[in-house]
Amino acid sequence: MGTSEFRLRFKDGSNNEISPWHDIKLHTDTAGIFNAVFEIPKMTKPKMEVAVKEPKNPIAQDVKKGKLRDYHGPIFWNYGMFPQTWEDPNVVHPDTNCAGDNDPVDVVEIGSATLEQGAVEPVKVLGVLAMIDDGELDWKVIAIRTADPLANELNDIADVDVKCPGVISGIREWFRWYKTPDGKPLNAFGFDEKALNKAHALEVIAETHDAWKKLCAGKTDKGKLWIA
Repeated sequence: MGTSEFRLRFKDGSNNEISPWHDIKLHTDTAGIFNAVFEIPKMTKPKMEVAVKEPKNPIAQDVKKGKLRDYHGPIFWNYGMFPQTWEDPNVVHPDTNCAGDNDPVDVVEIGSATLEQGAVEPVKVLGVLAMIDDGELDWKVIAIRTADPLANELNDIADVDVKCPGVISGIREWFRWYKTPDGKPLNAFGFDEKALNKAHALEVIAETHDAWKKLCAGKTDKGKLWIA
């Protein structure tokens, strides 16, 4: 990490390189539980992400205007993406009037453990925020690792408010403000800024999984994205 050349690559059991975006399965055998790939461990600052335009989509540090990107302060939750999802920039969401951001769906994991970069963990989906970043819809799914001690007590977004007061507002405000030190405007949120419930989050995951399937089948223009 800390160089533009750094890449974290993924391999299968036969030591063949795989894509964390396309080859890791989204679904587990349990309803409401999904695999998530973690790019940024909690309490770290480097802006790491699955490189959607590179072959096999390794994790790399984001670069803007020739400089490696770091958050101006650490993120307080484990941050990653759901494999086999895609926010289609060609589709305008009817409620937010914004199109997708051309990336996999983001997941904010609120458990107590710090997850390693590149960790693939089953998570329980709890809710979702509809962040609007520079006119693009960028869903932030709120979830908890199934192995976390609190996982059995959290089943929907209302439980998060009861058991983890301040977490939802903390996530919302962190993502609202995080770009402002670079002179960027505040990010906005749809749906009156509410964190939507688990049922809505599951709809988002289902819709974006369907969009990913269409992308991989060649039914949607891939642009510069790398598709397996």
